[in-house]
Amino acid sequence: VIQSADVYAAGEVKSDHKFEEYEKARKEEKHHKHLEELGGLGTVATGAFALHEKHAEKKDPEHARRHKIEEEIAAAA
Repeated sequence: VIQSADVYAAGEVKSDHKFEEYEKARKEEKHHKHLEELGGLGTVATGAFALHEKHAEKKDPEHARRHKIEEEIAAAA
């Protein structure tokens, strides 16, 4: 025999479960967005480092070969 209190309690469990799923999905979405932003910052940083090495190659001719290699590595990243 099912009483109305049992049905009501079962309904609450389901709604809490949906809320937990929603919160989990929202947190996961925020996490992925954060990782995308970090990836973009990494790209900008490697580009800046490549430009720095290109400038250092011209400014420091004794170590130009090393700077050229480091620039190419940064550009590949």
